Amino acid sequence: MAITDFERYPLTFGPSPVHRLDRLSRHLGGAQVWAKREDVNSGLAFGGNKTRKLEYIVPDALAEGADTLVSIGGYQSNHTRQVAAVAAKLGLKCRLVQEKWVDWDDPVNDKVGNILLSRIMGADVRLDPHGFDIGIRRSWEDAIAEVEASGGRPYAIPAGASEHKLGGLGFANWAHEVVEQEKDLGVFFDTIVVCTVTGSTHAGMIAGFAALEDAGGRPRRVIGIDASATLEKTREQVGRIARSTAKLIGVERDLRDDEVTVLEGWAGDHYGIPVESTIQAIKLSGRLEGMIIDPVYEGKSMAGLIDLITSGEIERDSTVLYAHLGGQPALNAYSGIFG
Repeated sequence: MAITDFERYPLTFGPSPVHRLDRLSRHLGGAQVWAKREDVNSGLAFGGNKTRKLEYIVPDALAEGADTLVSIGGYQSNHTRQVAAVAAKLGLKCRLVQEKWVDWDDPVNDKVGNILLSRIMGADVRLDPHGFDIGIRRSWEDAIAEVEASGGRPYAIPAGASEHKLGGLGFANWAHEVVEQEKDLGVFFDTIVVCTVTGSTHAGMIAGFAALEDAGGRPRRVIGIDASATLEKTREQVGRIARSTAKLIGVERDLRDDEVTVLEGWAGDHYGIPVESTIQAIKLSGRLEGMIIDPVYEGKSMAGLIDLITSGEIERDSTVLYAHLGGQPALNAYSGIFG
């Protein structure tokens, strides 16, 4: 099968916009940097990368006759906010497990930002004290069972939609979208930089670009910047999901090791805790480009991009596409670092 063989339920406006970051590029003095904006990809609760994934998951949920979407994330999960939005759009119920993934001392952390939006959209939000882990969570499995026990028909969507069988398809299609935009813009992005935690955004890109390369396309680097602070788990999960997605879309070879790149150095010691490079990357992006990024994901991938360009690891003649995955609503829970 090819990516075009999978049913897709439209939740986005269409191809997410791509634009140059001229002032940032000049400031860094190296490669030319562009951004592809998943943060403005949809009218559903500010959109984001998970909305793109859910386009391929919704048809399966509807085919199963589900009446409740059940998912999980941290208190400030972008993913659960987007699941809540999609449930509202479809007229389904939504049950969300919000675990304490981030030990962040802010008294409104469980009241503002993403979790506030989920509550506004009618999701049944349940707080849970368990900490961060990118794997399958018992609290989520319990929530699924509770919906079933009450007579509902749950549809299970794991954290980030990453462990879902179709979780990588959204960003496999993203790769095809990039190629079409390159043709229109007259540019080639030899390097993609993306944040990676639960893995299916990065993994989908890897699979999609592998399929395109095998069809005669030019090779390129897809660099994942770890923001999980559990590097080996994330690296393993990205590789596993990338290989599974590649098979789904008809890639007939195993992926090469060099196609699965997850770099450490910008996550800090704990998921969700901004470090100094995160804060500086957020300020630089805002002050040079008016582009707002968040402290959990994009602040860390932008910090990685800055260092990779200024160190010369990304060469001066490169043209880089920065994947902006969204997440700005979480800034409300981190206001103290900018006060």
